[in-house]
Amino acid sequence: MAEDEDYMSDSFINVQDDIRPGLPVLRQIREARRKEEKRQEANLKNRQKSVKEEEQERRDTGLKKALGCENKGFALLQKMGYKSGQALGKSGDGIVEPIPLSVKTGKSGIGHETLLKRKAEEKLESYRRKIHMKSQAEEKAAEQFRIRLKNKQDEMKLEGDLRRSQRACQQLDTQKNIQVPREAWYWLRPEEETEEETEEEQDEDEYKSEDLSVLEKLQILTSYLREEHLYCIWCGTAYEDKEDLSSNCPGPTSADHD
Repeated sequence: MAEDEDYMSDSFINVQDDIRPGLPVLRQIREARRKEEKRQEANLKNRQKSVKEEEQERRDTGLKKALGCENKGFALLQKMGYKSGQALGKSGDGIVEPIPLSVKTGKSGIGHETLLKRKAEEKLESYRRKIHMKSQAEEKAAEQFRIRLKNKQDEMKLEGDLRRSQRACQQLDTQKNIQVPREAWYWLRPEEETEEETEEEQDEDEYKSEDLSVLEKLQILTSYLREEHLYCIWCGTAYEDKEDLSSNCPGPTSADHD
């Protein structure tokens, strides 16, 4: 049989407390929470109700209670044949429940709530109009941007077609031993000019051609190529004669070749 442990032994003397990290803090939090809950319960029990709360309780109690024979109005209805739960009216098609009571507790005058409601609706309508106008402005700006982008693309395409026409005109004129173009802008300009006279003549020709737009220049130059060289830049073909050109070429514009 094992001997009983001595109460003076180390197992009784060297008892260590639980010192895990955070444990005392958790105990303090739980204790404070319990004290706060007890204090709130005591306040609810001992708190004196306000006048509005007492009026509300009395009103709710009175509305929940059905009218009895002691009520003069209800007694008159009973004498006229009315029974509790019956609809009003001679044919019994009236209301069954009383008209609900709407209690006004604020200090504002009659019609103030209607005014506030109307102002809120006007404010909402104004906000909707602003959103609609903003949306329309954004759509208009987007449409204008698309138009500008398309115009820029069309302008770049026209300039490319004009350069192709100028290059073709220069090559075809050279093949026919034409040394000087009919108009200076019919050919592509050389990158560098060395003679002053050539520069002056070019300035005069550029001044004359400034009145023409890119589209007008393209139309004039393509007509020249078709008449003089029987050439269409969009077909990329030089035809044998005018009959061959008119029968095989779709037309004198880029749109005719789409």
